[in-house]
Amino acid sequence: MPEPAWKLATLTAVAQVLGATQDGLNGYQIGQLLGRLNMEDPGAGLTKWKRLEEAFVRRQNIDGHPQRIITFIQHAMDPTNYVGRPELFTLRQDQLDEVLTFVGLRIEDTGVVHRGTKSSTLDEASRNATSLRAELRRRDTHGEVLRYCTMELLKKNNFHASLEATKSVFERIRQMSGLSGDGAALIDAALCLGKSGTPVIAINDLTSQTDRDEQTGFANLIKGLFGMFRNPVAHDPRALRTVTDTQLLELATALSLVHHRLDAATVTHPSTSHSSST
Repeated sequence: MPEPAWKLATLTAVAQVLGATQDGLNGYQIGQLLGRLNMEDPGAGLTKWKRLEEAFVRRQNIDGHPQRIITFIQHAMDPTNYVGRPELFTLRQDQLDEVLTFVGLRIEDTGVVHRGTKSSTLDEASRNATSLRAELRRRDTHGEVLRYCTMELLKKNNFHASLEATKSVFERIRQMSGLSGDGAALIDAALCLGKSGTPVIAINDLTSQTDRDEQTGFANLIKGLFGMFRNPVAHDPRALRTVTDTQLLELATALSLVHHRLDAATVTHPSTSHSSST
């Protein structure tokens, strides 16, 4: 039994994913697929997504159901089209899943459209999305964490995603403080109270012992994250080190906390030596 007809909003959203300027099908691919599936082509004079939207609307109006559009999606998502570009497949899969969940469908790793959990609200759609990237966005993960690890997430490489995400904190501390270096030495130079009692980067006004303890704890937290994730991941062979989805989500949450505290931090005396060593 065919699927019920899709709303215009669904057809439009699918067209916007597959016809996206940067990551969508190109004009030639769109024309080829429409021709192969005997779908009327509105012509290349439209933008890519409008061309697809119009083709989808016309076909569904003829058929009364979206089966030809589903077939188009499956042809576009055939994994053989993505040999050497697995991250592009994952990106489109994630984006299509966020749309198709509203009609109770999802894209399998085989590129086939299957029945999935149906969503009625944006919050449900986020919760029902199966990708780590979608879950990180749902958790309001800090943009700096996502900026550093998105490519590895699209490659489904948790090992390197954890390494890149952790790098985001240390690079930001270098930029804020003007210091170089890495690891515990950088954290000591940028965040620890030292003899002066005034760190280069302060996350509070340091007026009370509680404030100073919080500053010290913040520095120790970052050192701990470095010790747990950055050092082992950087030095262990990938085959001997597994980073689970749960571990990656927990790490991203912790790194997000660090970035949010840095958002509100004060740079008290930027380094002029550009070195974390004495």
